[in-house]
Amino acid sequence: MCGIVGSLQSVGRVGEIANGLNKMMSAIRHRGPDGDGVWLDERRPVGLGHVRLAIIDPEHGKQPMVTEDGRFIVVFNGAIYNYLELRRELIGRGHPLHSYSDTEVLLYACREWGESFVDRLVGMFAFAIWDKHEQKLFCARDRIGIKPFYFHFDGQRLLFASEIKAILADSSVRAEANAKGLQDYLTFQFCLNEKTLFKGIEKLEPGHCLSAEYVGDRLKIQVRQYWDLHYHIDEEHDERYFIDTLAGLIDDSVRLHMRSDVPLGAHLSGGLDSSAVVCLASRMLGGEQIKTFTGAFSEGPQFDETAYAKDVSAFANTAYNEIYIPAGHELPDVLPRLMYYMDEPLAGPGVIPQYYVSQLASQQVKVVMGGQGGDELFIGYARYMAAYLEKCLSGAIYQTANQNRYAVSLESIVPNLPLLATYQPMMQGLWKEGLFGPSDQRYFSLVDRSDGLSHLFDQNAIRSTCGYSPFESFQRIFNRDELHSLVNQMTYFDLKGSLPALLHVEDRTSMAASIESRVPLLDHRIVEFMATVPPNIKFAGGRMKHLFKESVRSAVPTSIFERKDKMGFPTPLTQWTKGPARDFVRDTLLSQRARERGLYNVDAVEQALANEREFGRVVWGLLNLELWHRVFIDGDMKPSGV
Repeated sequence: MCGIVGSLQSVGRVGEIANGLNKMMSAIRHRGPDGDGVWLDERRPVGLGHVRLAIIDPEHGKQPMVTEDGRFIVVFNGAIYNYLELRRELIGRGHPLHSYSDTEVLLYACREWGESFVDRLVGMFAFAIWDKHEQKLFCARDRIGIKPFYFHFDGQRLLFASEIKAILADSSVRAEANAKGLQDYLTFQFCLNEKTLFKGIEKLEPGHCLSAEYVGDRLKIQVRQYWDLHYHIDEEHDERYFIDTLAGLIDDSVRLHMRSDVPLGAHLSGGLDSSAVVCLASRMLGGEQIKTFTGAFSEGPQFDETAYAKDVSAFANTAYNEIYIPAGHELPDVLPRLMYYMDEPLAGPGVIPQYYVSQLASQQVKVVMGGQGGDELFIGYARYMAAYLEKCLSGAIYQTANQNRYAVSLESIVPNLPLLATYQPMMQGLWKEGLFGPSDQRYFSLVDRSDGLSHLFDQNAIRSTCGYSPFESFQRIFNRDELHSLVNQMTYFDLKGSLPALLHVEDRTSMAASIESRVPLLDHRIVEFMATVPPNIKFAGGRMKHLFKESVRSAVPTSIFERKDKMGFPTPLTQWTKGPARDFVRDTLLSQRARERGLYNVDAVEQALANEREFGRVVWGLLNLELWHRVFIDGDMKPSGV
């Protein structure tokens, strides 16, 4: 796990490029405290920089790394889990690999197979490879978007980095708000597609690559997609086959993700996803204890899952570590610091416990595994059930249930409806208007976070975007051809939208603590396999995570399967903002500085602060947006403690 930066210019001097790279690297030093390096081309104004967190072959993996003949140079962030298998193949083809570094494997794989080598990689990655012979740069980001890659291109100059703040460290790039990104954030609390909250700075999307080359003295770039998820439904096999195959894929993924030359541990929430990863990993260690890390809050039992985490720890014989998070009193210090690390307004308050647990883990290990992605991949969110309930009611009333071969019947989901007992506000929001409308409109209403927000902003400041519509961007993803069913439409959007936002949090909270976070459930082979499962098996009778549960049943304690109260790491945010952090929230959102921004309807904001309901996201969205403006747009940058 590391940080990468790069600069390519139409014209420029070596000294200027080196100075710029050093500033960029300094901004992301937390990503790589174990070393750094810069490489400069002697023919072109091209430079690559790297800060390193040494995980695989710490002695020989220094970057930027150059092939023996000097042609290819790489900077790489991430981990290639099948590097040993690729290494053997490359040596068999005559390549002079001298280390056991996955970076060296990446470099020579590019030399052997060209740009198509990304198809052979199992792992998380963002990298840039400069070809001195062709005078061409090739960059790519992993299929799921686990590792970040941002870039700025103004026609004359390309800057790229693992974090936006590194690009902003270059004096030629000014921090300005992107109005379209702002509309996305107010709608989803994340940005769709290539957009960021910063004008002129884009993210390379998951499964995409970027090429840059010189045509004369001009610099040209091209972005293309090299991978997407395809839903080729397997009608040949039965449920037992899918359960057994999934079990084998998960087992192999956990095995590969445990490859590390430094101490490795795991996050443990007490939920099924992280529990399965921990139990499988522990079984593979053959008696050696894995260290696990759990977080909780003291504000009430609804915020404390440690009892379940301890059950799993005892079952799997782990070295258990926990932290009770004091963020209510610390929020005024912690939230600006997190905003700096995150670069953009945060997707949800879960970032706070993740940050604290990562800090706890960093005291003992350099690598942690977790269960991120299980809800999106295996159908674990209550909103999936809510959407299907409405679809089943419509089918029963209008007698259309048999028109779709993958439809779920109302009768089949009735036994599983108690799952929705604690989600009354969500159901009220879904059904207050538009009942039985088109599927895209109905699911959009479940992921749209803007309800209760629009009147808090000056609409002239928000809508100056030439008619941009977040809903239309949503539709282009949700209504993609060949998704076959509602469950695939919902999970495909979440794979492209909300999951990258959660992985953004995963990356930044771990990197803020200088540790590497791994997510074995998001191995692309598992993702691709789940896309082949018939929807009526994948979501049989509305049974959440049915295939996943059956695939790991023998590995996980019974108490985890029998849970009816999975929390999803809820944060007592409303208790904080109306209690110990009340003055901080009011001083931030009702300050003269906020009033002069011209963005908020301050009277409405004051009323919203008083009326925020438990687990509401209105105050969270407002607070993050204002802090983001202060840290980046106003130029406050590094808060205390960074």
